[in-house]
Amino acid sequence: MREVHEWSAPITRIVRKRRDPVVVQTLRSATAATIAYVIALRLSPEKAPLTAPLTALLVVQVTLYATLTNGFRRVNAVVTGVLVAIAFSLLVGLTWWSLALLLVASLAVGRLVRVEEYVPEVAISAMLVLGVTTVGNTAWARVLETLIGATVGLACNLLLAPPVWVEEAGESIDGLARRLRQLMLRMGEEAAGGTPVDRAEERLYEARRLDHDIVEVDAALRQAEDSLRLNPRVREGLLHRVVLRTGLDTLEICTVVLRVLARTFTDLAKERVPEPLFDTETGAVLDQLLSEIADAVVSFAVLVTTHLSESAESAEERLAAELRTAAGTRDKLALLLREEADRETRHWQLFGAVLTEVNRILDELDTEHRTRRLFEELDRVSREQRARMPRLTRLRERLGVQEQLWRNRAGFDGRSH
Repeated sequence: MREVHEWSAPITRIVRKRRDPVVVQTLRSATAATIAYVIALRLSPEKAPLTAPLTALLVVQVTLYATLTNGFRRVNAVVTGVLVAIAFSLLVGLTWWSLALLLVASLAVGRLVRVEEYVPEVAISAMLVLGVTTVGNTAWARVLETLIGATVGLACNLLLAPPVWVEEAGESIDGLARRLRQLMLRMGEEAAGGTPVDRAEERLYEARRLDHDIVEVDAALRQAEDSLRLNPRVREGLLHRVVLRTGLDTLEICTVVLRVLARTFTDLAKERVPEPLFDTETGAVLDQLLSEIADAVVSFAVLVTTHLSESAESAEERLAAELRTAAGTRDKLALLLREEADRETRHWQLFGAVLTEVNRILDELDTEHRTRRLFEELDRVSREQRARMPRLTRLRERLGVQEQLWRNRAGFDGRSH
């Protein structure tokens, strides 16, 4: 049995790799460049028409949505760079000073033709083409090669569906939630004991560093959102995007509130030196509450990343149960903090801030709050789409796409309640 497992393990890894978006994107790029080169060999008078695969690589690197919205600007940038390089190759050839002039001219022309964020690609294409372009009539073959590469790249994006990056975005969201959980657990353990000022400040710095993690997760989510737009392999892409985006928004708010809570702990540690932050019973209850909230944060991330699937229902039930348990612990903590505030009148504001901050996190994780936020975002996006693309919206309504989306929304509403 072990021999069968050892023999099948490499096959399993290969199958997983074949489904990996990075592997898929690499194969798409290599395929497009190779096809463009083969076609250019037949149509171009050049012996090595490398501009065609170069252009195909530049075009096929984007998602389908980016191809339709930005692909033409990218092709325009490449063609402009090629034409500038052809002009320089016919006039001066490649020298150090002509290269400098080429770069200046390419960047200036790129601004004139309004390729926007692809201005650097004008200079890049011109520089690369100048290095392989020979002076003479064959220089104009670069334009043909560019058109071949652009056509093949666009065709590959339309015919070979780009990879969907939702799983990677989900892993990023889950990773952020687990880092939040670890920080909450450490803060709870230290709140139950004597927390020196330097340790409280260290937790505050950790909470601040989570802002950088949010930026990385946001970048992964943007990539996933682009891969869902107009992708023929994805149904209900709008709902996918909205669920992921609202989930990240909730985790971002929780991160901000946790940072404020760490600030409160730090201020309380400074005020109560050398005494512990809380009484023994209060600290133990606060530790329990932060542990329960930490588990709820992870369950929320699981719910967000498994939306509209069978496992989402169990994830939502688990999250609701954890929030009910945390709410009971929160009520117990409120009574204890009130007693401490009556005894320690100087610190009543800090004790009240602790309760306010844990309340805010619980409210953000609440399933009803999440459902309401999701519907508001769906309504907002739908209004924007209707105003920006009225014809496409009417077409979607005729095809029944919009009705299907709202049926799924209704089903989601019923499941959430």
